[in-house]
Amino acid sequence: MFTAPARTGRRFRPEVQGLRAVAVLLVLVYHLNPALLPGGYVGVDVFFVISGFLITSLLYREAGEHGRVSISGFYVRRVRRLLPAATTVLLTTGVVAFFVLPVTRLADTAWQLVASAAYVENLYLARQAVDYLASDTPPSPVQHFWSLSVEEQFYLVWPLLFVAWSLARRRWRAETRTLVVILGSVLVLSLACSVLLTQREPASAYFLPLTRAWELAVGGLLAVGLAHGSLPERWRPLLGWSGLAAVAVSALAYDDGTPFPGWAAALPVLGSAAVIAAEQSDGRLAASRLLGTAPARWIGDLSYSLYLWHWPLIVFALVLTGRDRLGLLEAVTVAALSVLLAWGTRVWVEDPVRDRNLVRGGRSALTVATAGVVTVAAVGGAVYLQVDREGAVSFDPAVHTGPAALGQAPDTELIYPSPVNAEDDVPTLYDDDCQASRTETDPGDPCVYGPEDADTDVAVVGDSHSAQWVPALEKMAAERGWRIFVYTKSSCAFTDTVVKGPEGGPYTACGEWNHAVVDELDELRPELVFTSSSTASGPVEESSPEQERAEMAEGMSRLWEDVAQVSGEIVALRDTPRARKDVVECVATHIDDPSRCERPVEDAFDDADPQEDAARSLDERVHWIDLSDRFCVDGGCPAVIGNVMVYRDAGHITSTYAELLADDLSARIDRSVRL
Repeated sequence: MFTAPARTGRRFRPEVQGLRAVAVLLVLVYHLNPALLPGGYVGVDVFFVISGFLITSLLYREAGEHGRVSISGFYVRRVRRLLPAATTVLLTTGVVAFFVLPVTRLADTAWQLVASAAYVENLYLARQAVDYLASDTPPSPVQHFWSLSVEEQFYLVWPLLFVAWSLARRRWRAETRTLVVILGSVLVLSLACSVLLTQREPASAYFLPLTRAWELAVGGLLAVGLAHGSLPERWRPLLGWSGLAAVAVSALAYDDGTPFPGWAAALPVLGSAAVIAAEQSDGRLAASRLLGTAPARWIGDLSYSLYLWHWPLIVFALVLTGRDRLGLLEAVTVAALSVLLAWGTRVWVEDPVRDRNLVRGGRSALTVATAGVVTVAAVGGAVYLQVDREGAVSFDPAVHTGPAALGQAPDTELIYPSPVNAEDDVPTLYDDDCQASRTETDPGDPCVYGPEDADTDVAVVGDSHSAQWVPALEKMAAERGWRIFVYTKSSCAFTDTVVKGPEGGPYTACGEWNHAVVDELDELRPELVFTSSSTASGPVEESSPEQERAEMAEGMSRLWEDVAQVSGEIVALRDTPRARKDVVECVATHIDDPSRCERPVEDAFDDADPQEDAARSLDERVHWIDLSDRFCVDGGCPAVIGNVMVYRDAGHITSTYAELLADDLSARIDRSVRL
């Protein structure tokens, strides 16, 4: 006989509603002004614990009362609760995005609308996070749907555990401790995965369900425990306030540089669990008293819709104001409008669907869910069509002359690549998977371009700022019969210095890669080694700009001297000027006058290039080439030259412009190098 849990009756938890208010306000303040709550993103982790607790309470209660769990009933409730508001926000956001966002952001937004509707937004963002070419993509107005996606993916598995346990109870009299072991195993495995992936792939680990499931599992185990009894009253006030303090400390002490989730997530997660475990207390100073107040419960009631609305409003406000950060007045306005829209959505969308029982069975739930995805996909498709219309210009060598027309006003109707396609105008080596990822350390099988019987072997080494010149080198190779070996690695300057990695720590994989490249060059013995690196690269140990430059230059000198022993000539090319951060969006917005996107020379070259110091220290063994005069004129560095987009993002030039610089690069090399 199935034995019901000790406390299976439905029970409203006002303090949990108040904790929801805390969670959404943390996220809201963090997104409005990160300086106020640099770790406010932990509000999402609070939500995860609450969701795990409430859903598990529901499933455990159902198993206790009926001896089984209805999967169809579970998903009907999820559809009824989540889809009306989510679909409303997605459709509204898609329509507004069409009119407000720059055309350069519409394609990514269209894909993310569909991913959000299908609850795979977190997987989309995880893939984008590790895609070096997409790492600077501006945030979309729906990227906050990643957390909802994590929850829904969790709910694909979690109810099945209760179905299996219910069956085991009926057939083999499995006890509650069996369920605890099952849920605890999920927690332990997910936590281990979170810790490991946060160390190895922190960018993608943030979004993955495997790294977040343990947070929901904590809430789930707490639900099972509280179903069988409460903690002693004397412990509850202290536990409640300790939990709130833990959440507050993490929100104030953490920031974007904190490795997360991993171990760091334990503080807000356990803090949230402590608040829930404290339950309602009779003590006048208990935390539950504060969380159970009418204002806290009201915000908690709106928390879901408030979370959905606030982020697209922030993104649209930033675009409309043209700022990187909202001012006080704009922030207050966005916050007030978010609350107003959340209240309206609750009153006119969520409550009517729930109260009128419009979604009753599995078939109707499936119909509603499918209709929501299809409708959002249709809006996303309409947004994407606008991108296709904007990117219709074809390359014409007679029109798109690039550096040959430096200093002349461009024909704004013939810009190539169009701003909507500029970010995709990359060297073919990316499609050929020739750019090593940040974790790779073995360059043993490089990509090779050119004939096998070439008289001259050329090796390209360095980071993406070296890789961006491969189109020009390929053109030279076709004319001169060269064969090109590509040894480039993301964010890895060709230096012996221990550089800072993308996540802030030592980039050890870069050092291993560079020394392995030297070994490869020892076997290849190329006639020419070509290198360039981003001036944004710096040593892991921070100091003054002058000291950092000197340290980078010394590391380059050591490595280049090793290369000079096994190769013919070394060419070091000055880093390209840096454009403004939003250069592609700027051109799209000011397509009739792209000169507004020009950057002053002193800003475009705000960092001295340590490669120049390294080259000069090695005298004639390294040839220093500077092509900055093919980017800048009259004190400014235009974003469009000769009807060609110069940049695909703030730090990289388009493949088209690089190829058009082949003749200039060839001439400069010939002045210095004899092959």
